[in-house]
Amino acid sequence: EETEETEETEDTGVVSAAASAEAAPGSTGADAGRPGRPFRIVAVTSCPTGIAHTYMAAESLENAGREEGVEVVVETQGSAGFTRLDPAVIAAADGVILAHDVAVREKDRFAGKPTVDTGVKAAINRPGELIGEVRAKAARGEVTSASPGATPVERGGESGEGYGTKLRKWLMSGVSYMVPFVAAGGLLIALGFAIGGYEINKAPSVMDHFVWTQADSWAALLFQIGGVAFAFLVPVLAGYIAYGMADRPGLVPGFVGGSIALTINAGFLGGLAAGLISGAVVLAIQRVPIPKALRGIMPVVVIPLVSAAVVGFLMFVVIGKPIASAQSGMTDWLNGLSGANAVLLGALLGLMMCFDLGGPVNKVAYTFATAGIAVASPSDSAMKIMAAVMAAGMVPPLAMALATTVRGRLFNAAERENGKAAWVLGASFISEGAIPFAAADPLRVIPSSMVGGAVTGALSMAFGATLRAPHGGIFVVPLIGNPLLYLVAVAAGVCVTTALVIVLKGLRKPVTGASAQGPGGGADPSSPTPGAKQAVAA
Repeated sequence: EETEETEETEDTGVVSAAASAEAAPGSTGADAGRPGRPFRIVAVTSCPTGIAHTYMAAESLENAGREEGVEVVVETQGSAGFTRLDPAVIAAADGVILAHDVAVREKDRFAGKPTVDTGVKAAINRPGELIGEVRAKAARGEVTSASPGATPVERGGESGEGYGTKLRKWLMSGVSYMVPFVAAGGLLIALGFAIGGYEINKAPSVMDHFVWTQADSWAALLFQIGGVAFAFLVPVLAGYIAYGMADRPGLVPGFVGGSIALTINAGFLGGLAAGLISGAVVLAIQRVPIPKALRGIMPVVVIPLVSAAVVGFLMFVVIGKPIASAQSGMTDWLNGLSGANAVLLGALLGLMMCFDLGGPVNKVAYTFATAGIAVASPSDSAMKIMAAVMAAGMVPPLAMALATTVRGRLFNAAERENGKAAWVLGASFISEGAIPFAAADPLRVIPSSMVGGAVTGALSMAFGATLRAPHGGIFVVPLIGNPLLYLVAVAAGVCVTTALVIVLKGLRKPVTGASAQGPGGGADPSSPTPGAKQAVAA
């Protein structure tokens, strides 16, 4: 049976499926597989940055569903927001797949359905297995339940996740909401420096001194807007870590704690601590038995009041000074980096950026770099680290694009097509552009990418390239200190990775056929080309 097309309703922002609406509301796995219609699955995909993994996972699930004769409708909770699934589509679904590395928004919609809760990479690498798991749960009649007051933590516990996995998701939730502020603020500040020079940070407020015809006034305006955007980084980080743990009740203490971290100069370390403490405090309050008469005021008055007061006390009186001292020590260490130590740090960050291509290790390196430039006047060492991290992150997709161009016979048709998209993704500093290649051949692609990333990171630090903008790829080259040597560092890493991939792939029999089929005639694992194209669009 032909899969129904999904359409986006412009006025309501809801994804609907005409045939799904015909199904009886509230159908579950009990009537799955009844004669006359295929098994129906709704899915949600979401990654920390909401750019590439989110859309690749969605495309992978849809492709696997078509191969297995299963209807799959996906809600992508990306960086540009999300289009909600029609409630009728959810009601008619026989199962649910939640593939996410950050908290799923409005998760209660899927209660009462057989559900598989997993990471976004699982949906990219093994979508068929996830579909099989959902069908098996539906056959056994297993469903999830979530009470109206349940938190993301409590619901997530039903999936069997360990606290290490939960901690990673909470932290990535905060990072995902922080990244747009980093990008906007960093680019505005960098443009201000590019127009007005590095003395522009001493310009008076544009409220009192703005001349329409003077370039310095516009430079000061850009710089000061960027500074305001940067002032939100730590509160947003803390607020949305708490949100990932305790849903909306965590926002107030999280933002308050993050703002206190700024006040006491505890920086990003303080923001991380404030977010985790805020989420824990809210969860503790929610577990206290409350009389029915008071339940109505709990989310509006009691939880915000008590949680903000407790978090404020802990940040100001108990842990504020130690965290501020640790932040100061880390800053002094970074400022003192030079010579071989700086080169080694660049190589290490390059390895991390290329290890999992947008995954947790990659995000740790990126967050470390952005933390250094998230101040009005970052140190030279911090800007060197940011430059090295971005340069290394561009290497894997650019190298895969170059390899498919110069030695196409080593790649199948799907990989060669993905290579075309990888040019744009790599140039834009979207490391996820190399995921289709890494998924198909991880033992050759990932080590090669790590070596090239380490070379680029080390060279960038050795050349003294600096960068104030946290994103942008080659499109922010005019804002880079020592831009020519910076491009040399990127090119060197790309060439190293390309050469290694070609040599390692050349040790096996070349792919000569034009088909993108894998063993046994199935779809090759390297074929999420539409996902890569969606990442370009994103």
